[in-house]
Amino acid sequence: MAGLISQPFIDDLLNRTDIVDVIGSRITLKKTGKNYSARCPFHNEKTPSFTVSPDKQFYYCFGCGAGGNALGFVMDHDHLDFPQAVEELARQAGVEVLREETGLPPKPRQATDSPLYALMAAASNYYRQALKSHSSRGPAINYLKGRGLTGIIARDFGLGLAPPGWDNLLKHLGGDALQQKAMIDAGLLIENPETGKRYDRFRDRIMFPIRDSRGRVIAFGGRVLGDDKPKYLNSPETPIFHKGQELYGLFEARQHNRHLDEILVVEGYMDVIALAQQNLRNAVATLGTATSTEHLKRLFRITPSILFCFDGDQAGRKAAWRALEAALPCLLDGRRTRFLFLPEGEDPDSLVRSEGPDAFRARMQQQAQPLADYFFQKLGEEAAPNSLEGKAHLAALAAPLIDQIPGANLRRLMLQRLSELTGLNDEALQAASATLVTAPAQLPYFRDAATDSDPGQQAPISQKQIGRRPQRQDYQPRLSYRPSTVEPPILTTLRTLLRYPEFAQKVEDASNFAAEEDTYFQLLVALLGALQKSPNLRSLQLMARWHGTDQGRLLRALAEKEWLISEDNLEQQFFDTINKLAARQHEQRLESLLCKARESELSKEEKEQLCELLQHGTSLPTPASTGTHKQN
Repeated sequence: MAGLISQPFIDDLLNRTDIVDVIGSRITLKKTGKNYSARCPFHNEKTPSFTVSPDKQFYYCFGCGAGGNALGFVMDHDHLDFPQAVEELARQAGVEVLREETGLPPKPRQATDSPLYALMAAASNYYRQALKSHSSRGPAINYLKGRGLTGIIARDFGLGLAPPGWDNLLKHLGGDALQQKAMIDAGLLIENPETGKRYDRFRDRIMFPIRDSRGRVIAFGGRVLGDDKPKYLNSPETPIFHKGQELYGLFEARQHNRHLDEILVVEGYMDVIALAQQNLRNAVATLGTATSTEHLKRLFRITPSILFCFDGDQAGRKAAWRALEAALPCLLDGRRTRFLFLPEGEDPDSLVRSEGPDAFRARMQQQAQPLADYFFQKLGEEAAPNSLEGKAHLAALAAPLIDQIPGANLRRLMLQRLSELTGLNDEALQAASATLVTAPAQLPYFRDAATDSDPGQQAPISQKQIGRRPQRQDYQPRLSYRPSTVEPPILTTLRTLLRYPEFAQKVEDASNFAAEEDTYFQLLVALLGALQKSPNLRSLQLMARWHGTDQGRLLRALAEKEWLISEDNLEQQFFDTINKLAARQHEQRLESLLCKARESELSKEEKEQLCELLQHGTSLPTPASTGTHKQN
């Protein structure tokens, strides 16, 4: 993938960067021993619980659990995407960003990293001009005036018109075959696969440009003016548009107010625009998809409070519960989520126009339910906890969901409330949460919140060997990690390797325990491989290497709680675990080959492997016998 930021460059950039300088330029740090402390910038607190370690080039908040390296801090504090954060750190370090393949710095600040951006900007200009002067603009103008919109709001949101006809945009921008191919890639044209004929995707529709965080047009939504279906049509997925990650109106909301106290999440384009017309300029909408953890993680970087506003009908309440499930993994202490349900048959557009902005604001303040209230109300309706059976059902439903909350204080209070409703103590509720986790090795359950995933990084961890629980097809796991009382050896081994990367040089053949479908072992093998290839890598560089993936979140969680490592005989414990993993892999492979041998299904290569394994036997190997631990 051309143009990706070079991984060696990221490693070198982090080496050049002092996290104390980066964080100290944004918040006030106070020297406390060998570290620095401050009040956390990511949640409200009275006493400092935010610590910066110059030795480890790492920060951690004991209050809300936020932590990471300089790159992660800039992303979270400055609300930047990964590439933008790299560019910001490079600017501070006085170096130019190097990208893969060419190894050359990009040209100075072009507005079009991809040629599709310029094409989308030209299309947006065409649609806006058509709304002003095209001969068929009448119905569109009447529709917008009927919805109470002014020219100022139409300008701010870049509203336009795709005129009736099959090839208006094609004629205007089409040019040669190469240009038309780019228009297809951008989702502006459709090509008939049988005839090869090309025509405009959007026809006879009011056009809503969708902008990214930098204000570039990346897609369009079109509202039909006639009787065509569908009523709303969005751009398809393209190289610059991924609808599951974008929010309509977010750029406009931030342009109006860079310090948003709360963001209002609604369901449609016109809801966002109608609220803006009434000077409620903090609304956003998802793009025809359910609210995801990815959406919410992005919003929580900008504001500590989110208010979901849904229709009061069944569809609206179903969407609200999906939003609640997506929000749980994002609920660090200090973040707030509320739910407002509108009267049946109303939406924000119709309601704010009928009752006015002041009444709508009062409705938001007086009728919005905190997440915890809605959570227990909704589950109470399903479980009916007025009987012993109902209480047991409520505990079984609620405990696993509460377990997803990373904010320690909120999670504790939710469990306390559940205890009051069911009469179960903490131990019983923990058991209720664990009943759905069925991993044979009792490994901790990791759920990914989301993600600002970094393309081109390592592949995400699969969940084949992680505790399974009944879940929706679009269930989003979470990133937070809370170790059990006794940590499994594989996690201790990973944690030890992060703290003492030099141990990797003493491991000879990591493939001895590279179980094909064990995700933790796969990560251990990947870490060993990276360290053996680049012995000077430190823990912060390893986390940056897997930034934005499940592996990176796991590494960060392990590194944040390094005090769980016992220093006694640490190296011996590390290699004891390595050898036990190798022995287990050895036995599993031997058992598999013996089963195939009994059924006469062995290939020649497998027969040779079986002979070799039998020669080694199945007893626990020693470092010398396995070759796993290099001898000094």
